[in-house]
Amino acid sequence: MPPSSSGTARSSSSSSLDPSPAVVAALRAAGCVFAEEEARLILGAARGADELAAMVARRASGLPLEHVLGWAEFSGLRIAVEPGVFVPRRRTEFLVAEALAQAPDASVVVDLCCGSGAVGAALAAVLTGVELHAADIDPVAVECARRNVAAYGGHAHEGDLFDALPSGLRGRVGILAANVPYVPTEEVGLLPPEARDHEPLVALDGGGDGLDVLRRVAARAWEWLAPGGCLLVETSERQVRSAVSAFEGGGLDARLAVSEELYANVVIGVRS
Repeated sequence: MPPSSSGTARSSSSSSLDPSPAVVAALRAAGCVFAEEEARLILGAARGADELAAMVARRASGLPLEHVLGWAEFSGLRIAVEPGVFVPRRRTEFLVAEALAQAPDASVVVDLCCGSGAVGAALAAVLTGVELHAADIDPVAVECARRNVAAYGGHAHEGDLFDALPSGLRGRVGILAANVPYVPTEEVGLLPPEARDHEPLVALDGGGDGLDVLRRVAARAWEWLAPGGCLLVETSERQVRSAVSAFEGGGLDARLAVSEELYANVVIGVRS
């Protein structure tokens, strides 16, 4: 999963009112770069003065804006998030777009390392009649994902990667989206405080070179994919070559897609 907080909720305002100068000042003093926009969102969400004060205090203490609001905007959807759950990043919208371009007729979608289930929900919102499964090792994330995929008839499972999935999915998956952690262990401490202090380590730490989980997914993806099905994983630019090799080692035809606008690198592997 991406290394830094997305600011996805900052991309739209739920209130057209001018933000309170006191709220803006409190947020700016706490170091919030987008203080006015964040103030508008908080004012639009708060139900009364007491809740407003509590929300501003939580944000000023460093809690990610999305956790304060209880939602993040992702691929045009409002995704429920809560403290302790990984916040979906805007750059991951590129993974969703690439999945839909690669497999526009997919009938079975799996969102692995799902966090809030944002990727699975975004795919299911576009695909018709899709069977959706989301899985994560973190029980808090699974509960959150369950809320987000329910609207699409989706199922959320708790467990370690493929071990969490129903065995009947083997050989049937059209899109396997795995937003794996890819921050090298020694670099986790360099992440912005919003990420390292408020998001689960399991969603950030990818091991020595950041690719431990990616390699595990790539090694077993072939047996779960339908013929022509695809695996998509986000990674950093410096990890691309090793990630592609891992996909190829797992028997997949691999290619790289890049969005310079979103600073996103997505490795795509297809079962031939």
